[in-house]
Amino acid sequence: MIKETLERLKSPTPNYFIKVRNIGITLGTIGAAIVAAPIALPAAVVTAAGYLITIGAVSAAIAQTTKV
Repeated sequence: MIKETLERLKSPTPNYFIKVRNIGITLGTIGAAIVAAPIALPAAVVTAAGYLITIGAVSAAIAQTTKV
């Protein structure tokens, strides 16, 4: 299983999943910026930012390990 995972990470990523990965990274970055904001934000905004971080990280990881 570890060999297959390493093989997937080394294989080329299809164009569609490159776009999905980039969108995921962007969502995660936006969420991290909101969470780390030096001003007080409503709890709902901070919670939504946490979800953005999670969604971004998961979608980027899955997109990166997709094989052709």
